[in-house]
Order: sequence, then C-alpha cells, then structure tokens
Amino acid sequence: MYKYSNGSSHQNNEIDMIEQIKAKRELMIKSANTLGYTSEETVKYSQELDELINKYHKIMGQAPRPNDEVKIAFKQMIMIWPKVLV
Repeated sequence: MYKYSNGSSHQNNEIDMIEQIKAKRELMIKSANTLGYTSEETVKYSQELDELINKYHKIMGQAPRPNDEVKIAFKQMIMIWPKVLV
C-alpha cells in the first residue's frame, strides 16, 4: 500500500532523536551525581550521548535551522563537565 509522505516522517525522526538525546543526557547526569564524573558508567553514557549528538548534527545538517532544544542540552552538558577538571 502506498503511503503519502508530507515530510512529517523527517520531523518525527528529529523529535525521536531529540528525545533520545534528552534521555541519555539525564542518564549521564544521574550517573555522574551518584557514581562520579569519571566512573565507567558515566563515561559510557557521555560517549553514547556524543554519538547521538553527532548523528543528530549529521542528519540535521541538511535542515535549514538546527533545533534549539539540542543547543540548550549541549550547552548545559558543557556547563557540567568543567566540574570534572576541578
């Protein structure tokens, strides 16, 4: 059966990716707060978050405007990580 595509599939993928990024970020923050910033689990979540963000940027690079929610999440993540260096 033929499905009519009106571009909402692209938008759904973008929303799904943003939700994945948010969820992974929350896991990373919780892990950092309970196990420490350099724990194996926290580092794993951080690497997975990096991969999701890179994938998002690669896919959305073709879009006219990057999503503001990802920008905010990325800025918040950057604000957390300097604490590791202290």
